[in-house]
Amino acid sequence: MQYSGSCQCGQVAFDVEGDIDSGLACNCSMCGKRASLLWFVPRDKLVLRTPEADLATYTFNKHHIQHRFCDNCGIHVFGEANDPKGNPVAAVNLRVLDNVDLSAIPVHHYDGRAL
Repeated sequence: MQYSGSCQCGQVAFDVEGDIDSGLACNCSMCGKRASLLWFVPRDKLVLRTPEADLATYTFNKHHIQHRFCDNCGIHVFGEANDPKGNPVAAVNLRVLDNVDLSAIPVHHYDGRAL
């Protein structure tokens, strides 16, 4: 499936391809506050439709994940990192995708506070 997503103001927009089988809710200090619901896909399945310069980046803790958000409205759209095998992945915020029924997606809870 092909999905489109964007931040609130539309300054950051992207397309992503894949099958949404579940979402991940993390309770780490950042995810718990921003309440994103994450879907992991290979990074090359996410294509920006707007300039990368419109994205801001935040890192914390071990600085392995680039948390990407709109520098205008502040909405977190996705994160970027490498999986344990070194493959680039994107953690897409399911809440910013168009026409997705979040109530139909199984949610797995991850104890990020324990890290």
